[in-house]
Amino acid sequence: MSNPPPFDAETEKIQLPEPEQAPEQAPAKHKKPSKRIRYVLIGLLVLVLIGAGGTVAGGFYLRSVEKGIERVDAFDGVPEQERPQKAVTEARNILLLGSDSRDPENTGGSRSDTIILAHLPADRSSAQLISIPRDTWVTVPKSRDGKHGGTEAKINAAYAWGGVPLVVQTVEKYTGVRVDNVAIIDFAGFEQIVDAVGGVDIVVQEEFTSIHEPYRKFLPGVRHMDGAMALDYARQRKQFADGDFTRIRHQQQVIKAVLNKAVTAGTLTNPAKLTDLLEATADAVSVDKTLSIFDTATEMSGLRSGDLSFLTDPTIGTGKVGNESVVFPDEQTGQELYGAVKSDDVEGILRAAGE
Repeated sequence: MSNPPPFDAETEKIQLPEPEQAPEQAPAKHKKPSKRIRYVLIGLLVLVLIGAGGTVAGGFYLRSVEKGIERVDAFDGVPEQERPQKAVTEARNILLLGSDSRDPENTGGSRSDTIILAHLPADRSSAQLISIPRDTWVTVPKSRDGKHGGTEAKINAAYAWGGVPLVVQTVEKYTGVRVDNVAIIDFAGFEQIVDAVGGVDIVVQEEFTSIHEPYRKFLPGVRHMDGAMALDYARQRKQFADGDFTRIRHQQQVIKAVLNKAVTAGTLTNPAKLTDLLEATADAVSVDKTLSIFDTATEMSGLRSGDLSFLTDPTIGTGKVGNESVVFPDEQTGQELYGAVKSDDVEGILRAAGE
């Protein structure tokens, strides 16, 4: 087993500015959402952006966009008697997951390559997003058809074996936290979202070269990235000693940069920019049948003076199980972390994550 990689992942805090008033606009025309498997991270993005905007026009746009977003049966067949009970009714936990459908390395079956448990406290004054590495070694429950699961495996195998419902079951069993909603996003659509905000500035920590065409070289320092470059940056993992942990940190960097750019560059109050952003997001996201994006955005409007925290599931390191390279969870620290999530103890969440 190698030395454990850092799991606190340099928690990022996003300060959202006070909202500005935008003129009321006609509803945007929306393209039909993609039917591909969706990816991660943006699930909370549109909620935070519109919540931060807090405008009449923002709500008008969002209601229009919500009608075109694809819905999935995320909880179909999930046995109620096996699900964790909620300790704090008003708190919400949204599972963000998906796969990069255009990833050059994605040559196998469907996998949920990124899994994030987003905790929204009862007072909606903040949000904590906990990334669970895709190679985390966990117990995957039996699939609904009984042909798969019922064994230990990498957590991302759950999607291939039983779709979104089995991912929900697996995450709930692993964390002991009840999942209230699910957002599934296609990371391939992330490129359009970055371009919709005019690109982002990313601090590259170390020099590396992409393993994908056109083999971009990323140099240390602040780099302005368009959608294609940011997507390439967020995909890389094989060049780094801690692999997927660096990829998680890069993804967190990019999503933070998108949020900051959107709220500081006038995207929320510019009708054309807002339309482009919402259309790009609608094409990339699908949600469970009970999630109201409009209501969630309204609830999160208080985040304009709050922050988001990006955290990583605690681990004790990486190793091998048979021929598979896996990530071993830190069970003791994990119990503290998810116990705090379940009891809606924000300070306890941050403390368990090393903050």
